[in-house]
Amino acid sequence: MNGILPLWKPKGMTSHDCVFKLRKLLQTKKVGHTGTLDPEVEGVLPICVGQATKIVPFLTDTRKTYVAELKLGVSTETEDAHGSVIEEKPVTVFPTEDQIDEVLKAFTGIITQVPPMYSAVKVKGKKLYEYAREKQVVERPTRQVEIFSISKISSCEERESITFEVVCSKGTYIRTLCVDIGKKLGYPAHMAHLERTQVASFPKEETVTFEQIEEKLKVSHPESVLLPAQRGLEHLDYYHVDEQTAIKVRNGQKLSKPDKIMKEPFVMMFNQELLAIYQTHPDKPMEIKPVRVFNG
Repeated sequence: MNGILPLWKPKGMTSHDCVFKLRKLLQTKKVGHTGTLDPEVEGVLPICVGQATKIVPFLTDTRKTYVAELKLGVSTETEDAHGSVIEEKPVTVFPTEDQIDEVLKAFTGIITQVPPMYSAVKVKGKKLYEYAREKQVVERPTRQVEIFSISKISSCEERESITFEVVCSKGTYIRTLCVDIGKKLGYPAHMAHLERTQVASFPKEETVTFEQIEEKLKVSHPESVLLPAQRGLEHLDYYHVDEQTAIKVRNGQKLSKPDKIMKEPFVMMFNQELLAIYQTHPDKPMEIKPVRVFNG
């Protein structure tokens, strides 16, 4: 049983909880998720099963799309709605539509973030949230992330909130983004709500819930809920080979570098069959070598 299950992760479950539950439902141990989602956040969580677990690192390192609601006037220690309030400031003048658009636009491109204290980022071998629970203050490392696009969906003066959509790189903290946007608008802020609506080529509309999976499994084989593994590699270049070359690829052989220039790593295909992921040999620039080989 090999493939990808585009799960809609419910609130209240960790990504690991989802993997544990799916191992039971699909009756297989080889199951892995493709990027942690906080327990209180719902959204798209592609789950790799069987041979597809080999592509987890390639699918984790992809663009993600979120819809977030930012609340002005209050900041919290966790940067979301679940933490203790650390600063309050009355929103005496709610920002105009133009001001909001201008500030959001300023966050497009490569930005620097300081991860929240309540996060799993490690400092000296210890997770930041462990320091936070012990009331210890440590210097947090900055990180660069990329915001490909960010745009306002709506704003509400009554709720003192702004809802926006953001397409970003791996490692982006949307909580921190909300706090930083608030600062630019002149107010403390926190993330009031978050949904992940797309990961790589998997949109919200294509996901399935646990309830739908359970219903489908009553009448069909577990494989019926899976999509082909190559769906998780659509962001990479594809290189189609003939039957003779396919045999070499299946055996994990090194090959001469193709004339066609491709971004690396790239996917080797024969007809509709996913064969392997290849890249240039680190010591022999005229050869390519496999990074992952799939056995059917």
